[in-house]
Amino acid sequence: MKSILKLTLSLLAFTVFFIVGCESTETIETSEKKEVAGDHGSDETEILKINKSSSIVEWIGRKVTGEHNGTVDVKSGELFLKDGKVTGGKFVIDLNTIKVLDLTDPEYNAKLTGHLKSDDFFSVDSHPEAKFEITSVFEKADATGNTHKVSGNLTIKGITKNITFPAVIKVNGQSVSTSSDFNIDRTEWDIRFRSGKFFENLGDNMINDDFNIKFKIIAE
Repeated sequence: MKSILKLTLSLLAFTVFFIVGCESTETIETSEKKEVAGDHGSDETEILKINKSSSIVEWIGRKVTGEHNGTVDVKSGELFLKDGKVTGGKFVIDLNTIKVLDLTDPEYNAKLTGHLKSDDFFSVDSHPEAKFEITSVFEKADATGNTHKVSGNLTIKGITKNITFPAVIKVNGQSVSTSSDFNIDRTEWDIRFRSGKFFENLGDNMINDDFNIKFKIIAE
């Protein structure tokens, strides 16, 4: 009976781990770099500057044995507004500001932060910035509350890919807030460290190719 109970509890624990560990957020697909559409220099277009102190980019990286999460700062950017609608925009991420939030031990925190900045991951010394420039935006509501679909060129480590993701965009006079939550495949930007696509027999050392990006951008 004890053996059966232990087996049942083990199966229950595995089931809970599986349900919690599997993210509902989908990994978005990438395509080749696209041209930026629209005439953002016209008199009818308003240029709203990104409010850096109110904007935030969060990340989550997962591996077989757990996950890490943190933030990175928006360095600069702007959104283009015409007839009360967002028509384009761009912003720059300062990768030197990568922070790890889940590790409270200063030594381990500094070690992981340094590793993320190294050539195993973002190569911050040679590529200190990531950039995103909108190529198209259109209204498309979904069941989760998103209001738009946004496409844009995302540049990391000097590699540019076009991505499309759902977003919530709210325009209130001269203020715009936009937020989104999605996964991207890091290997598309040549971040291959401990990737199961490129290395065999990693076991518990494997790091998921997908990592989560969640952002809120305020422009005024």
